[in-house]
Amino acid sequence: MKHIFNSTAFILLVFIGFSCTKPNKGTLSSPNGTIKLNFYLTSQGQAAFKVYYNNKMILDESTLGVSLYEEPDLMEGFRITKTEYRNMDETWEMPWGEQRYVQNHFQEMKVLLTEKDNLKRTYAVVFRLFDDGLGFRYEFPQQPHMADLKIAEENTLLQLTEDYTCWWIPGDWDIYEHLFNKSRFTEIDALSKRDHPNLAQTYIPFNAVNTPFTMRSDNGTHLSFHEAALLNYSGLTYEIIPDKLQLRSILVGSERTPYKVSVATPFHTPWRSIQIADKAADLISSRLIVNLNEPNVLGDVSWVKPTKYIGIWWEMHLDKSTWDYSGTQDMSASQGARPHGKHGATTTNTKRYIDFAADNNIGAVLVEGWNTGWENWIGTDKREGIFDFVTPYPDYDLQEVVDHANSKGVRMIMHHETSSAITTYEQQMDTAYALMEHLGIDMVKTGYVGTILPKGEYHHGQFMVNHYHRVIQKAAEKGVMVNSHEPIMATGLRRTYPNDVSREGLRGQEFNAWASDGGNPPSHLPTIAFTRMLAGPIDYTPGIFNIKLKPYKKDNQVNTTLAQQLALYVVIYSPLQMAADLPEYYEGHPAFQFIRDVGVDWEQSLVLNGEVGEYVTIARQERTTGNWFVGSITNEQTRELTIKTDFLDPNTTYKVTLYADGNDAHWDKNPLSYTISHPIVSSDTEIKLNLASGGGAAISFIRETE
Repeated sequence: MKHIFNSTAFILLVFIGFSCTKPNKGTLSSPNGTIKLNFYLTSQGQAAFKVYYNNKMILDESTLGVSLYEEPDLMEGFRITKTEYRNMDETWEMPWGEQRYVQNHFQEMKVLLTEKDNLKRTYAVVFRLFDDGLGFRYEFPQQPHMADLKIAEENTLLQLTEDYTCWWIPGDWDIYEHLFNKSRFTEIDALSKRDHPNLAQTYIPFNAVNTPFTMRSDNGTHLSFHEAALLNYSGLTYEIIPDKLQLRSILVGSERTPYKVSVATPFHTPWRSIQIADKAADLISSRLIVNLNEPNVLGDVSWVKPTKYIGIWWEMHLDKSTWDYSGTQDMSASQGARPHGKHGATTTNTKRYIDFAADNNIGAVLVEGWNTGWENWIGTDKREGIFDFVTPYPDYDLQEVVDHANSKGVRMIMHHETSSAITTYEQQMDTAYALMEHLGIDMVKTGYVGTILPKGEYHHGQFMVNHYHRVIQKAAEKGVMVNSHEPIMATGLRRTYPNDVSREGLRGQEFNAWASDGGNPPSHLPTIAFTRMLAGPIDYTPGIFNIKLKPYKKDNQVNTTLAQQLALYVVIYSPLQMAADLPEYYEGHPAFQFIRDVGVDWEQSLVLNGEVGEYVTIARQERTTGNWFVGSITNEQTRELTIKTDFLDPNTTYKVTLYADGNDAHWDKNPLSYTISHPIVSSDTEIKLNLASGGGAAISFIRETE
């Protein structure tokens, strides 16, 4: 098995301690003491806990338990048989990411529970308290009467203490491509979001929300609920019980089984996570989700190399070209289907993109629509067997393209649109990834548009969680990085599998090109930064310069200024960042210099300010160069923000370039108005940023060599 062997994380400092007691309750504090947790059993013998932050209760009595299929539930009638405590303080190195070194500092309590009567079954609840939040999970040891578990529902019930302001999308079992809503907790109505003409698939069975689910108290405390280390389990949604201020876990199910999860013991669930912060900016700075995951199991991952890329993708969303070769259904090119002349993935067109990438410090090229099957792939349940992941269309010479890219020092990104026909993709994975290995292609973008086949499964259920995991493992065998679209939500597995580099999992840039509801509003990305981005890297595809999409889409546009499109390269994090527009809109454009310069892999990241749904400013230092980049974006409101440059090295001279909104800039009325200036700054300077409506600012600080 190529590229895979066991390895431990690089640890700078670690102290682990254990102690065991047998009380009838337990208490736990975060390392700095700001978060406290009390665990106990209710009078019915059910596990329960409360959480305090700065001595104020933020979770009242919250209860735990699991309902089993055709077996007695693991809910009431338990006693505590053992309590174990553990302390951990380590620093590990990210092979790539928002920062190089991450401190993993927590206090842990493991409570073992045993039934008083009946079958004397045992399970444990493990809590980890960090200074920025907590995680907890269920653990099921191997034992008589519980060799296998069929979980009908996980009955985690969280009791809030006030009516929070919330940012949420509905608990859709099939897709995350919804606009975020802002409301009080008691006003959440996910069922009203069922009608979605812009979505290829959607299923919202409960008044529930998907995670990350972010909220703010009236006194400014921020919470975000998510999960970590999702493996061999179903994705989590939280049902909203508005009149009781309660969140109840609802696992994504399947129509093919009467239960949600099937596993063999010993087994543990994913972590249920709660980030806690005084300021919204601190939610972004938190590394709680990756810290709740296991260390890298792939060993040497020096082959995982972040990069910028361009590709044959946006032109299809503009209807300039197509994914399909002929437009003729039920007939392949080999059967005489004639080309219609609009196919985007031709050898000639791809070489044009490769040449542009080589000339502009863009490391890779993505090509969609290169392989046969696109004439028949959507709008039917007969999708199995349609796509071929090794056979190109007649006008695309795969070897010639790869040879040309190699000659230019440009990497190619393979594209696998599965159309959610899972059996077909799994049958072809060995061959498809072997082809990539043979060609030296080390990146793949996967897609899962459409309802899942086999019918009755959903994108976020256990069946698909396991499929996504198999893809990551197969890609790792061949030294391939994976960027997954229509995915299961990221849960920090990038720590364990560093080739799991980016995911979509949100309403992306493409909605601006064709959605019938006007596209993504200016508030969308200042919300995403504090919600979806907390889960992990996002392939949002920024960098659109032709904001009004002329002459292609007269009824659509991108709802930001050009300066905000630049700022997104810093604000919306991904180790793969696309320069998404057509090359002709970049050529000769002065603002394109920022995209040439900006990094994709970071030594450190600093969130300078921000409020959910309103604005955010982030500074990041590039690993290899020490250069700094700042991005700032706002919603519909104009803003004047002042940032300090004390993150700069006082002993270094920088060439500074500020790309800002023009005085008359506006996301709709005048989105292309921008200015470029070169302010003189040092480590004790302040810079004023004037952000237009839907606008932004991008700054590069390039170290000058002597």
